[in-house]
Amino acid sequence: MARKPNILTEAHQRSSHGDLLAVALAGSWRDAPKPLELNAGELTEMMPLLLKSGSGALVWRCLKDSGIEDARLSFEFERAYRVQLLDAAVHAHNLGRAFTLFRDAGIEPVLVKGWAIARHYTEPALRPYGDIDLCVRRNQFRAAQKVVESAEGRKLWIDLHEGFSALDGRDEAELYARTRLVRLGETDVRVLCEEDHLRVLCLHLLRHGAWRPLWLCDVGVALETRSEGFDWKLFLGDDRREADWLACVIGLAHQLLGARIDDTPVALRAQHLPRWLTRAVLRRWSWWFDSDYRDRAVPSLLKHFREPAKFFRDIYFRCDPIRATVELKGAFNALPRAPYQLAAVLKRSPEFPRHVARLLRA
Repeated sequence: MARKPNILTEAHQRSSHGDLLAVALAGSWRDAPKPLELNAGELTEMMPLLLKSGSGALVWRCLKDSGIEDARLSFEFERAYRVQLLDAAVHAHNLGRAFTLFRDAGIEPVLVKGWAIARHYTEPALRPYGDIDLCVRRNQFRAAQKVVESAEGRKLWIDLHEGFSALDGRDEAELYARTRLVRLGETDVRVLCEEDHLRVLCLHLLRHGAWRPLWLCDVGVALETRSEGFDWKLFLGDDRREADWLACVIGLAHQLLGARIDDTPVALRAQHLPRWLTRAVLRRWSWWFDSDYRDRAVPSLLKHFREPAKFFRDIYFRCDPIRATVELKGAFNALPRAPYQLAAVLKRSPEFPRHVARLLRA
């Protein structure tokens, strides 16, 4: 008998903002989501985090039938939904314009993330996104850069990728061969096949420490809207360790957000995740600080030394156990993460020994 997902709905389990956020978003992407399982006090406490994380529109759909009668809460979440509705229309227009610009230059880009997953939500407005992630063939990258840097291109906020290596290590030609065209207004948009796109969503989430809750919603949406012919062998690939990473992401979507996985070949693994993994995600959601610290480690830590909150957040991100394990191609087992975390910090901070030596000399 399959175990029930751990969606943290019991009062004694709601020990952090991460737990509450998971409760708020569980199944929120579905056509008929369940009423919100937070009370008015919890929702008031969580409102700043939910709105900042881009989850406002999803929560609004669940809030409407929850029985919570609070005019301020209703107003704030409905406003978030309406703003996202307008943003979605603007993004759709910009996306069509971007494809036109590239095709006029003889380049056929591939869209990843953003609208490519938003289109699978009940309404695209439920999934906000900012930039337009486009991948182009390596031999067309310089020409594509010129398009991005043109007067029209600069208006569209395009994040250009040279091939797919930063997203998925699979062969570029094979990935392109499996792409497909989908309709957006009067434009055909090229996207990855559903198996490749779910891989990209999972790997991207891991490489960035799962800091954004919507990324796990994306995985839930992709799982529950996949076609009957979904090729699990293609999705998982031949690398056993990487396949286990992917299965663990599906497990996170199941255990934290209630994604349905009973009919998947990874259901057993998804129900038995290492405890550190779910803890790391919930802790990250509780703290909620933006994506990446891109400053060099030592100067950044010294800059934040007199601000304890920022200092410890900086340390935590650089020691993030999920990113560290993936960067060092480690296994998602029950062993301590400290060795991976230490090695990852040193790997990301090649200037560290030099700064330490300079401080000692001083």
